[in-house]
Amino acid sequence: MAKENDRQEAKGGCAPSAIEGEDTISRRDLLKRAGLVVGAAVVVPAISAAAQPQAPAAQETLRTLTRLEYDTLDAICSRIIPTDANGPGAREARAARFVDWGLAGALGSARDQYAAGLAAVEAYAVASKAGSFAKLSPADQDAVVDDLSQNKVPQAPQGFFNTVRLHTIQGTFSDPFYGGNANYIGWDLIGYPGVRIAVPAEYQQLNTALEPNHQSAYDSEMFSKGTI
Repeated sequence: MAKENDRQEAKGGCAPSAIEGEDTISRRDLLKRAGLVVGAAVVVPAISAAAQPQAPAAQETLRTLTRLEYDTLDAICSRIIPTDANGPGAREARAARFVDWGLAGALGSARDQYAAGLAAVEAYAVASKAGSFAKLSPADQDAVVDDLSQNKVPQAPQGFFNTVRLHTIQGTFSDPFYGGNANYIGWDLIGYPGVRIAVPAEYQQLNTALEPNHQSAYDSEMFSKGTI
């Protein structure tokens, strides 16, 4: 899974197919596309990462998932948008936390799908790779996630990979208020400078580069914080 000159294989997961004609697309350009359409049901291929162990998931205070479910999900997210030489990925952005929080609220209808899907992935990892999914090597994790993307994991709900991929993208690039995009990692990765309430004339000039302000929309008094 080596990378050369910031060029990535657009291989979908871990997804079964690449975007035709884009074999030289950079990880940053691909993530910009994902970030700009976050929230839409897009099909965005994952990016290969160097085959080196990643740090274990932080001990989040969980709202919905069990500890094993969270660790499994966090490991899947980390293979969909992996950490590499270009910057941090879904793990550092706490995409799994976004899902955990969402399953207690707006994403609640997907709770049963996650319970079945994560249990299926864990069982498949143990059966096929002789280890818990979160503790497998990146290469073995990629093999399992690739099978998941092709609906080859027994007992996993059909389309479960697409659900996780969509939520990974949302969790990496959405407003941090919802639990993901920790420390504005996703916004920094795609070059989004943050929410601007006032737009002075100098901001409206072509080719103007804005410094990141690292502000959530909910840092403004214009928006009231809801419950999540």
